[in-house]
Amino acid sequence: MRKDRFINIGRILLGCLLIIMVSCEREPTENVEFAQFPQNGDVFIDAFSAGLDFFPFVDAGADPMAFSVVTDEVFSGETAMRFDVPVFGNGFVGATFNTTAARNLTGFDALTFYARASQAASIDAIGFGISGETNNRFLVTLNELGVSTRWEKYVIPIPDASKLIGETGLFWLAEGASFEGDEGGYSLFFDEIRFERLGTIAQPRPTIFDGQEITEQSFTGSSLSVTGLTQTFNLGTGENLTVMAAPAYFDFSSSDLSVAIVNELGEISVVGEGTAQISAQLAGVAATGGLELVSGGGLEPAPTPTLPQASVSSIFSDAYTNATESNFTPGFGGSTTETTMTSANGDAVLSYANNNFTGILFENTVDGSDRTFLHVDVFAQEPGVEIVIQIRDVGANQMIESDNNGNPIVDDRDFRFTVNSLAVGDWTSFDIPLEGDLATQKNNLGALILVGGPNFLLDNIYFFTE
Repeated sequence: MRKDRFINIGRILLGCLLIIMVSCEREPTENVEFAQFPQNGDVFIDAFSAGLDFFPFVDAGADPMAFSVVTDEVFSGETAMRFDVPVFGNGFVGATFNTTAARNLTGFDALTFYARASQAASIDAIGFGISGETNNRFLVTLNELGVSTRWEKYVIPIPDASKLIGETGLFWLAEGASFEGDEGGYSLFFDEIRFERLGTIAQPRPTIFDGQEITEQSFTGSSLSVTGLTQTFNLGTGENLTVMAAPAYFDFSSSDLSVAIVNELGEISVVGEGTAQISAQLAGVAATGGLELVSGGGLEPAPTPTLPQASVSSIFSDAYTNATESNFTPGFGGSTTETTMTSANGDAVLSYANNNFTGILFENTVDGSDRTFLHVDVFAQEPGVEIVIQIRDVGANQMIESDNNGNPIVDDRDFRFTVNSLAVGDWTSFDIPLEGDLATQKNNLGALILVGGPNFLLDNIYFFTE
């Protein structure tokens, strides 16, 4: 049993482990002289390269003892790296390999390595660029890398090597069994890990928003992020390989800065009324995909509730005294959600951007024994918004307890309701019945879990008696 887990291990491997720090940075002037760091591409060649160290992931069930350097299973030389992947239910393995001194990687075009597994497997996530010094600014991730039982060479292209003038995060991976029957209980081996200039990395095809042209309704004062950032290369073998690339590899632009501005981290701020096109380039190549952002100016407030305070146990609403304080940014592992509080004519509103899953955790449980519905007002910023709202009673022990798929266990109970068919650019009200397991246990209501979206606003969240 694992507590405070809402998702399976395959979904937590990045967000919980990679602390991506966001900061405002000035553009360098023409007179800046950058430090010249060593152009050393070696990572592990029979041993850790100069200044390299091993940092195991230790959160969310990772096993810090799963890594070792071995001599009995090598591709070349005398030693290789080994990771022992546990069976399902026993966590996962993961680590980052960083240097104490930055490297200049501008002369390379790919990270390469030899790998094999004791059984055919697929590595959840692997790449480079986890770096406290650069705030993970140039993170690259390759998902679901298939590895055979034979030693083979693998290639992870660099989206734009000219950016890597001082990188310390040279290699990382995270792998674990995500569900019962998923691969686990096997060993991974790595050897000859280095950055190389292959000269065969060609045909770059960057994307934003996963290559889709989308339109989104917004309002002055709101913010959202450019998502779906990838770079695809042909490796020269006929294989096309796509990696997830951090926003700092891209150059973003807005067609109308009086409507929206976008910074180097892909964060879009809506500053006025009108329409703006958000686009990007990577190393001079135009990215496929884009956003047409339509701002209607100020946000209209949600409908004003009319129920008396005595009939309501409020979670978030300016119309009532809230029954408890709540944590609106729980920081679930693997969550990509950016939650902010904005205003609609002075009325506080919760804004969710790029949501896959997040939650509202009540600081004190709410006794909903006499309540029959949950009310929530939802504002959709784009077509097709769909949100699963999980209402969770945490039981007498006051603890959220879930299996690897987010289902309640022990004394927890829940009810799930899908919010869809929303009008774009307007508020839609929902009264969700407290049915299912909540019909008989709702005296320790402790959380709302929000899955999907991805971009929407919430207001007037309260339990009430009909």
